[in-house]
Amino acid sequence: MGHHAVVSRQAFATAQRYSALMRNTTAPSLPMLQVLLCAGAIVTLSMGIRHGFGLWLQPITQAYGWPREAFSLALALQNLCWGVLGIFVGMLADKLGAFRVLLAGAALYALGLAGMAVANTPTLFSLAAGLVIGAAQAGTTYAVVYGVVGRQIPAEKRSWAMGVVAAAGSFGQFLMVPIEGYLISETGWQTALFLLAASVLLIAPLAWGLREPAQTNQPTMQRQSIAHAWAEALRNPNFLMLTAGYFVCGFQVVFIGVHMPSYLKDNGLSPEVAGYALALIGLFNIFGTYTAGVLGQRMPKRNILVFIYTARAIAIAVFLWAPLSPASVYVFSAIMGLLWLSTVPPTNATVAQIFGVQHLSMLSGMVFFSHQVGSFMGVWLGGYLYDATGSYQVVWLIAIALGVFAAIINLPVREAPLQRSAA
Repeated sequence: MGHHAVVSRQAFATAQRYSALMRNTTAPSLPMLQVLLCAGAIVTLSMGIRHGFGLWLQPITQAYGWPREAFSLALALQNLCWGVLGIFVGMLADKLGAFRVLLAGAALYALGLAGMAVANTPTLFSLAAGLVIGAAQAGTTYAVVYGVVGRQIPAEKRSWAMGVVAAAGSFGQFLMVPIEGYLISETGWQTALFLLAASVLLIAPLAWGLREPAQTNQPTMQRQSIAHAWAEALRNPNFLMLTAGYFVCGFQVVFIGVHMPSYLKDNGLSPEVAGYALALIGLFNIFGTYTAGVLGQRMPKRNILVFIYTARAIAIAVFLWAPLSPASVYVFSAIMGLLWLSTVPPTNATVAQIFGVQHLSMLSGMVFFSHQVGSFMGVWLGGYLYDATGSYQVVWLIAIALGVFAAIINLPVREAPLQRSAA
């Protein structure tokens, strides 16, 4: 009996060591400040540029006489392609390192932006803005850089660090949207796209700062196969609930980001109001994402997510109920900005906390796929239902209902690390 007890204690201790190793498979080796600066600058460019795409909706559709659905479908494909490829790009980043993936993503981003400028049919535009830029975003945004952040930042600072990087993406929206609006008005929408294509290549030198040393002398028991990590996540109810909530996040933010400028113009407000509104979302999102990251170190992250989704539903409902004016638009934009990408740090930090960091880029890509399916539905339904009904009203109501659903689905999430057996 004593022998069996000793064996059991040894097996339990081995399992505990294995679980701990799986959560920290790479000792930090890059300076934290370097990781945060380079990762933040990369998402400032990659996310900042994409948040301004709604400014091109009317110039491009009016130049070619396309319906809004044609532009919306291209951006819907972009989000879907980003989500699908994000899983596999995450696998590559976990296996080969983020540096190579970021280089390829920067090149594709420049190619896609230039393609948007010269595409003169909806099919070519969907190829450039949809498939090429979607693939580029999969390789230059959160899933890839969060893999490095998760491995290189200690667990006790991980949620905070993810909040810092997400805040940089928010700053990119605040910085880049007005710049893009200025470039469109001063140089024309085509030249503006070429200038952005040149600027996005700055991601390549920034990626050098995220080059992780090769993992050597790692114990065999640390290594978990991709297939096992994939199956483990899909069997975990907490992962599935986070994934369902992230669908709603994508639906809401992409619908608002792409269609709100046209919604405001349809209701008699000037394009400047739309530009200021998107900039305000980016400005307040800096504070929202950083605060979410800080709070994620101090309180259950599911409570943060429940609050965010509930507050979004309330904010949209009040925005539709109140008389529309520049003041109401700016107040709504500030509130939505606080809630905009603030789901990103707690969602990804929860995934890292539950499953560890070895396959974090892939797992982040998996949960982000749901976000992008939601993005596809939000941007496409916005254009489709507008063309069908002449109004965005139905889509706004869907966004409210989904916010309530996301708040409810995140309530039961449990954040405890998985206890894996050593077998």
